[in-house]
Amino acid sequence: MTELARSRSAAPAGGPAPSPTTQGRPQEDASLWMDTWRSLRKNPWFLVSAVLLLVLITVALFPQLFATHDPRECFLGRSRQEPSAEHWFGTDIQGCDYYTRVIYGAANSMAVGVIVTGSILVLGSLLGLMAAYFGGWVDAVLMRLTDLIFAIPYMLGALVFLAVQENRNVWDVAFILIVFTWPTMARLMRGSVLAVINNDYVTAARALGAGPLTIMRRHIIPNSLGPVVGYAAVYTGVIIGAEATLTFLGVGLQLPAISWGLQLNDAQSYLQQMPHLLTFPLIFVALTVFAFTTMGEALRDALDPKSKKR
Repeated sequence: MTELARSRSAAPAGGPAPSPTTQGRPQEDASLWMDTWRSLRKNPWFLVSAVLLLVLITVALFPQLFATHDPRECFLGRSRQEPSAEHWFGTDIQGCDYYTRVIYGAANSMAVGVIVTGSILVLGSLLGLMAAYFGGWVDAVLMRLTDLIFAIPYMLGALVFLAVQENRNVWDVAFILIVFTWPTMARLMRGSVLAVINNDYVTAARALGAGPLTIMRRHIIPNSLGPVVGYAAVYTGVIIGAEATLTFLGVGLQLPAISWGLQLNDAQSYLQQMPHLLTFPLIFVALTVFAFTTMGEALRDALDPKSKKR
């Protein structure tokens, strides 16, 4: 009687015992993210990049907290002034307060980076997942499509297609960059999925009758996203640099938009006479690229299971 009572009390009321595909999954996921957070907290470069990104994002979202002048308030009478106590970064050709223009330029420059990276993260991860999981003709078609787009350097493709557009705003520049940069993320996701698709827990889930969507959602995606997320953070900085380069070359954002790329474009004709017009927006671009790149490397190391074993 005692053994029978114990067996009855051990069995869950109202149904069979949970399957291996679901038992302990919330605890495992929580442990994974806790381990990741503990690893990130010990990385000084993550802390530096996190603080720097927090400041830059705050500047982009709330520029009025950092600059009291109107960015479009320009007076030709104070044109080309050197940095001073009144105008920290000096004034530009039109007599605008250059510090204010640089601060307000963060929004458009960072918006392009976030829009492009978020879009290619979703699109590339989805296509890479489908190619690796289903294989066969699905993999062949998607990978040949990525090869076709890879054949065109993304900066060259963006230069050609943006040059024929009369009006170019944030969404136009972001769309063209998305078209030519998503294959990199798809390839990375495909390789990451192929590394885990034959693991024991995936085989066990198939044997227990789990469908493709369940397997991808519960087992493959959580164990494949580490390298992709880390690369996405790095790529955000790359895209911000690409937007500044395209605008510097005259095929990116257009006036009346305010961006670091436009400021660099305006400054190229006055580099020797007024080097501060090039220096300050270039410093902000460099700091932003550095912060995103460092953050991406820290995330990649923290989310990589192999790095935790070292």
